Order: sequence, then structure tokens, then C-alpha cells
Amino acid sequence: MQSQNRFFDDLVKVLNGAAGTMAGMGREAEGAFRDRARDWVGGLDMISRDEFEAVKAIAVAAREENQLLKARIERLEAGSAPAAATPVSGTKASAGSATPKARKKPGAASGTIE
Repeated sequence: MQSQNRFFDDLVKVLNGAAGTMAGMGREAEGAFRDRARDWVGGLDMISRDEFEAVKAIAVAAREENQLLKARIERLEAGSAPAAATPVSGTKASAGSATPKARKKPGAASGTIE
């Protein structure tokens, strides 16, 4: 009877050793896979999250500035459109005969963005 218990004890030891070996091989394979994946992703020209957020903030600021400038251009065009759109009918007016209008300096308008 004692030989049977010893056989089962040895069998349990062998199975425990095999399970430990398999677990170690699994950890080693996972580590190797992670290293290869990291090398592969590192080879791609990917950016970090911080760099993405910085570029995103710059794009948002540029979009806002673009909207402000667009609104300013529309205001300026609306102010000068009626005078420029009135043609003289029936006569040819020379360019020198028109009275010059006072023009504002480009930086003197209110709401200037610097």
C-alpha cells in the first residue's frame, strides 16, 4: 500500500513541476511578445498623448483666431461695400476725379488681434 502512495506523491510532484514550468514559459512568452510589440510600435512614427494635446490646443486657438479675423473682414467689407458698389450710370468717371476717403490704418481698428 505504501508503494502506491509513493507513486501518487511522485506523480503529484512531477505534475506540480510541469505546471510551474508551463507558467514560467507563459510569462516568458508574454514578456517577449510585449518587447516585440513595443519595438514594432516604436518603429511607427507615433506621437505621445502630450504632443497630441499640445497640437490640438494650437489648432483650437488657430480656429478661434480665424473666426475672429473672418468676422472682422466681414465687418470691414460691410462698411465699405455700399460706397464701392454704387456705379456711376451713363458717364465715365476718371479715377482721379473721385474724392479720396480717409482710410484707417490696418492696426487701428477695434478688436485688433496681435
